[in-house]
Amino acid sequence: MTAYEQQYDVYLKEIQAALENACNTYLPEDSRVCQAARYSLMGGGKRIRAVLTLACCDMLGGDWRAAAHFAAAVEMLHCFSLIHDDLPCMDNDDFRRGKPSCHKAFDEATALLAGDVLLTEAFEVIANAPLSEHARIEAARLLAVGGGSRGMIWGQELDVTYEGKPLDEALLRTIHKNKTGALINASVQMGVCAAGGTREDASYLERYAFDLGLVFQIVDDVLDVISTPEELGKPIGSDQENGKVTFATLYSPQGALELAQKINDESCEALKKVYGDRADFLIHLAGQLVTRRK
Repeated sequence: MTAYEQQYDVYLKEIQAALENACNTYLPEDSRVCQAARYSLMGGGKRIRAVLTLACCDMLGGDWRAAAHFAAAVEMLHCFSLIHDDLPCMDNDDFRRGKPSCHKAFDEATALLAGDVLLTEAFEVIANAPLSEHARIEAARLLAVGGGSRGMIWGQELDVTYEGKPLDEALLRTIHKNKTGALINASVQMGVCAAGGTREDASYLERYAFDLGLVFQIVDDVLDVISTPEELGKPIGSDQENGKVTFATLYSPQGALELAQKINDESCEALKKVYGDRADFLIHLAGQLVTRRK
């Protein structure tokens, strides 16, 4: 196991413990809605956004274990978005991470409410974090901005609005910046906040976050074309079926991957110039996202 893999595993264990604590505290087992929320929240995944929160806090010298509440909240809001995204009125996907989607494992109404409860309780998790009042208030603001009408929800709205319609690269980048990049940036900025980082830190890491979000989405577009349901743990080809313009259709799968590599190289080079070896984990994580195949 490499040093990067070891550190990722350390972060994951802390995130898992924070999520289990959130489930035990805020999602009572005697509620069917909360059972559905637990089913999706604890159903695996790479926890990239939560790891970013801890890694950024750690890089800036903060108490990254104390930031685990923030990381758990990010993961809860992200899970809410996935549950709703899988519903028949959105992407209508029957599988997520190799298991039946929440609305298939339970039912549509329960899944809808499960997403709602995760969104709501994410902010209580932040409110009870063992960090300063200023940090908790700022983290709540950052998560609301990243996940709300100026971020992820706006990106989702644009995605639905332009489904099956022609669009150029500039508009596609705008959709992905909001739909994917905004919550990744919130994750990163919450780590900066937990560490008591500077405005300069926030600015440097904002570029990294939005570039990472774009790269993630470009690769996701490609995998929807070249991968298999077994590899991804979810159906493929949905973009084509829904008439979506993606980076894979604009550039071809190979061209899109080359674009992702270029964006990643430039972003990581800029981060390295500022933070030197301290940025190694974040740079390695970004590289893993470019080469991922699931």
